[in-house]
Amino acid sequence: MKNIQEKFIQPRNGWLMLFVSILGFMAGIALPIIFTESLGWAPVWYFLLIVTVFSFIAMFGLMVINPNESKVITFFGKYVGTVVDNGFFMVNPFVVKKTISLKARNLNSDPIKVNDKMGNPIMIGVVLVWRVKDTFKACFAVDNYEKFVDIQSEAAIRSLAGSYPYDDLEDEHADITLRSGGEEVNDLLEVSLSERLNIAGIEIIEARISYLAYAPEIASAMLQRQQATAIVAARHKIVEGAVSMVEMALQQLSEKDIIELDEDKKAAMVSNLMVVLTSDRAASPVINTGSLYQ
Repeated sequence: MKNIQEKFIQPRNGWLMLFVSILGFMAGIALPIIFTESLGWAPVWYFLLIVTVFSFIAMFGLMVINPNESKVITFFGKYVGTVVDNGFFMVNPFVVKKTISLKARNLNSDPIKVNDKMGNPIMIGVVLVWRVKDTFKACFAVDNYEKFVDIQSEAAIRSLAGSYPYDDLEDEHADITLRSGGEEVNDLLEVSLSERLNIAGIEIIEARISYLAYAPEIASAMLQRQQATAIVAARHKIVEGAVSMVEMALQQLSEKDIIELDEDKKAAMVSNLMVVLTSDRAASPVINTGSLYQ
């Protein structure tokens, strides 16, 4: 394939050749009846044989091309061109015609097990929308372009999953994760697939991650870890809020000169407020009817 590129050709209309072929068959049937007695059998049958053979061979050059369909034409191993116009056409009957669909196709891959950047086994699947853009590459650059799409899409998934962590639990400094990357991860997948499938003349219309989860053997452990992380984060927020409320209470008591508390009473007040504000259960109040120093 030295500098050979896709080229489009416009073949002749096929209706004329169809009419000539039908006329030849009809002549082959009618001539023996008309000229047998005057010319004898031999000349008539010779002519009939020639007309029939040529008409039969010409029929192999007829082809129908539907919308969003193409025919790749080769003549004894030489690439002649590609026909993309739909209709009824006539070409050399000795050429080889290979049909290639130009329609958009879906590839919904089953989830496969791969390891993410941190080595955790995950299940990931993609949905891919693609179509043939270059019929010459699709026909001659690869052995089977449909299988090529399947294999390269799986390779792109494995490469993408191995380049990024599933989430930021283990890699807190990760800019992109598979779970939260969203459109950015999909764009990276689309670029990777376009580069891999360009050799086969395939255009990627859309690529999206359709399934993403931890592998079954670690899913339960990772769920517990996520829950524990969420609980710790919630506790952190609760304590942070409680500290700010206690600080605000002490500050307002001091600024408004409502009551003067020594360090021991401040410590006791802070302890009681922290218990009330951070407790999982509602605190039972105890009313002090005596002195604060009892």
